[in-house]
Amino acid sequence: MPLLLRAASLTNYREVARAGGLDPDRMLREAGLSPSVLSEPDLLIPAERVGALLQASAERSGNESFGLCMAESRQLSNLGAVGLLIRDQATLSDSLDVLMRYQALVNASLTLMLRESAEGVVLSEQVRPGHAHQPTRQRVEMALGVMLRLMRVFLGAGWQPRRVCFEHPAPRDRSVHHRLLGRRVDFDADCNGIVCAKADLDVRNPFADPAMARYAQRLLDAAPPPMQSVLLEDVRRTILLLLPSGRCAIEQLAEHLGMASRTVQRGLADEGQSFSSIVQEIRLDLVTRHVIESDRPLTEVAMLLGFSAPSAFSRWYQAQFGCSAKESRAARTQLSRSAKSAAREVK
Repeated sequence: MPLLLRAASLTNYREVARAGGLDPDRMLREAGLSPSVLSEPDLLIPAERVGALLQASAERSGNESFGLCMAESRQLSNLGAVGLLIRDQATLSDSLDVLMRYQALVNASLTLMLRESAEGVVLSEQVRPGHAHQPTRQRVEMALGVMLRLMRVFLGAGWQPRRVCFEHPAPRDRSVHHRLLGRRVDFDADCNGIVCAKADLDVRNPFADPAMARYAQRLLDAAPPPMQSVLLEDVRRTILLLLPSGRCAIEQLAEHLGMASRTVQRGLADEGQSFSSIVQEIRLDLVTRHVIESDRPLTEVAMLLGFSAPSAFSRWYQAQFGCSAKESRAARTQLSRSAKSAAREVK
């Protein structure tokens, strides 16, 4: 079953594409999307096609910050009924809880996690690419840009996070990132996320309207259930959290969820899934950004994907893709050079 997201995720696509010298309708059709999706925000469209569209648009326009530029003028209203409910929560913490609860209604390919760290609180995001080796850079930057705008609704337009971090390498020009995200933007980081003070989450929302919140809740209660079960999303989120620790076993996951291992296994079996199949699925998702979209050492990649040793990761990668991770990176470099050469010829 394809991962789906609301067509509202493409808000501002036409404007950013034209600013980059592109024909937006042509780009949409080439990605397998009708131009009419831009006028139907509640339509659910395949995340894989959106990812292909953003990647092709960034390459052909030469704008490495294409996805981030699309987030620049996003509003909570672009999230539909979920945005209405978020807007009228008492605190930012309550709003983030709402967003995580209803994430599948907005974007089933995005997983949000909130955790404490030595720096404060980290709101991290993981984007599932849709199929192995589809680049996620543009979707990740767009999602984090939208998230930062949401936080500034509560904390003020001038609020600055302690840090914004991306797993992928830095672009040649960081000016757009600094203008939209602040001066503390780190690349080749261990997660995609926004770091803020814990006190920021408890800031009161002076414009919260309980009556409007109840109205938005009724709209959501009447909406069709999400395509993915709550258990599946909880398991995926927990695996993402546990993998880098090297302690991602069914026993640790069940303990984290406050359930018995057999209960988790039965619940997954009812969904036609298993713990090992989901770990495999997530590793295939993560390997795209860690191998193809970054230059981080492969020993570190092995750890982030939860392998006990680099050799185990090497064997797994060879079995999945029929080549080594080093060979994949070499092919990526060659493809990037060809794409840049084609973009120059078009211009």
